[in-house]
Amino acid sequence: MKKLLRVALVAGCMLLAGNFAKAQSKMGYINFNQLVEQMPEIKTVKTQLDAYQKQFMDQLQTMNTELQTKAQDYDAKRATMTDAIRTAKETELQDIQKRMQDYQNNASQQVQAKSNELSKPIIDKARTAISAVAKEKGYTYVLDTTQTDLIVAPPADDLMAAVKLKLGLK
Repeated sequence: MKKLLRVALVAGCMLLAGNFAKAQSKMGYINFNQLVEQMPEIKTVKTQLDAYQKQFMDQLQTMNTELQTKAQDYDAKRATMTDAIRTAKETELQDIQKRMQDYQNNASQQVQAKSNELSKPIIDKARTAISAVAKEKGYTYVLDTTQTDLIVAPPADDLMAAVKLKLGLK
């Protein structure tokens, strides 16, 4: 009888502890990308990135013009060239194409790095605001709806309005 009483007592404690733990976990969600897009600082970042990217685009355009000019020259004089000169010109054209491709890859990496550098303070500001709202409202977890498809989510757990208010956004 004492064993049965102990088992019942332990089971009751576990049930209460489970309900207590369940009550402690509160989940909310927010569309992080939408929040960041609504922040006014993002316009400055986009302007700076466009200007930065334009530098690379201008250089690529110059390289492309050089390639087209040399290709037209090659096509026009190809019939009168010796095999050695023709091979040298074809190699030169291939080198220009490879330089363009390498430059484009390097430019993409640099633009991405610049984007990360310029966006970091905005992203940190948004995350700080989300954390503050979650703490104020008692949320243990906040999911990013751009990363996760929520099948069912009550509107009360959408933190977008509260975070926008915290950041002073309309």
